[in-house]
Amino acid sequence: MTDDPIRVLFVCWGNTARSIIAEAILRQLGGPAFEVSSAGIEPGSVNPLTIRALEAARIDTSGLRSKSVDEFRDGGFDYIVTVCDTARQACPVFPGDHEQLHWGYDDPAKATGTDEERYAVFERVMTQMATRIRLFIPAAMANPGRIAQPVTPA
Repeated sequence: MTDDPIRVLFVCWGNTARSIIAEAILRQLGGPAFEVSSAGIEPGSVNPLTIRALEAARIDTSGLRSKSVDEFRDGGFDYIVTVCDTARQACPVFPGDHEQLHWGYDDPAKATGTDEERYAVFERVMTQMATRIRLFIPAAMANPGRIAQPVTPA
């Protein structure tokens, strides 16, 4: 294994919630062993509830912004992870040798109800993603670019 960081791109439709959450969590938990980005097929603006949930969990939100997959067309990723079914279907082809993973999650940005009910959906999705990312980190570090077993929480 080299000292190069493991490069991961999380892709979602709008890059406003799920992929941003995954990026922030893996950056914090994975540390310098990972170089993490996120992008959207049709990027919007980062949802304020995304930032609120991350900050409540004491996860660094500095530098988070919605980005287009076009910014990452050069490739060079070890893993490209789609976090919504729509992005999975529309995800562009990235050059290079990488593992394509799909981790489908409910879209917290589409939650309805009061602000607190909507926020609870963001917290739930963030907790689910953090659980999977905690499983992903050692698997990715053991075999960068190739995970032999699916990373699925029990």
